[in-house]
Amino acid sequence: MKDYQGKTAVITGAGSGFGLEVARIAAARGMNLVLCDVQQDALDRVAQEFSAHPVLAQRVDVAKADEMEALAAAVQARFGAPHFVFNNAGVGSGGLIWENSLNDWEWVLGVNLMGVVHGVRLFTPMMLAAAQADPSWQGHIVNTASMAGMLNPPNMGVYNVSKHAVVSLSETLYQDLSLVTDQVKCSVLCPFFVPTGITQSHRNRPSELQGSKPTRSQLISQAQTDKAVSSGKLSAADVARMVFDAMDEERFYIFSHPQALQGVQTRLEDVMQGRNPTDPFKDRPEIGAGLRKALRDA
Repeated sequence: MKDYQGKTAVITGAGSGFGLEVARIAAARGMNLVLCDVQQDALDRVAQEFSAHPVLAQRVDVAKADEMEALAAAVQARFGAPHFVFNNAGVGSGGLIWENSLNDWEWVLGVNLMGVVHGVRLFTPMMLAAAQADPSWQGHIVNTASMAGMLNPPNMGVYNVSKHAVVSLSETLYQDLSLVTDQVKCSVLCPFFVPTGITQSHRNRPSELQGSKPTRSQLISQAQTDKAVSSGKLSAADVARMVFDAMDEERFYIFSHPQALQGVQTRLEDVMQGRNPTDPFKDRPEIGAGLRKALRDA
């Protein structure tokens, strides 16, 4: 997909981070914008930023099927089938995996996984119908996962699970689309530590899914993630450009930090050789030692 002028982009999590920066590039390329976010004030700000463009701004909790269904209906009525769907909304949560509450699981999987599920199940049929009606029609779906969807870093299990599921969903979507069309493509975005605001995603956690007082492991995870994200060398705008480069090239995997793939190779070698999972801190033993001490002294 290379021609964007006059086409329509649906972007979830458009109020900040990757969603906002992707919206800026989409606007610069002449696209109609469908902007979705659960945070109303952030959504209002971005809608105002793009007021000179054809815009549909709608507050949506992507975890809720009825809200996503209403969004899809509104998109169809306003613009018809979207050409670019960026299933991007996401939240973060960490801690030792047995310490995550049921509310933690429902919140993280609801947004990170079911938000993508809803985007795929609702918009893919619209795109396929448009492609069938017009042999020149092209579309692209991009799902935001994470390098945590390719690796299993400790002390952030609920997040890892959600992002591994998005990678699996996206790889399956790629294969399924290839069975039925050459006109609709997909990609999976796997960023590493990039400043986006996701470490503060608890600000939008629904009241009915609030967690209890954070455990020590959860506080440690939050502090480590905050430090890693704030020290990231790439910006959300850099990653947004990678998203469009991948669509231009019809490339499936989008890695913000290709150097992190060494860890993926090690994990796959563990699997192929039947060996126990490699210590993720083998190259930075001081970090592993510090984490173990902090958790064992609790």
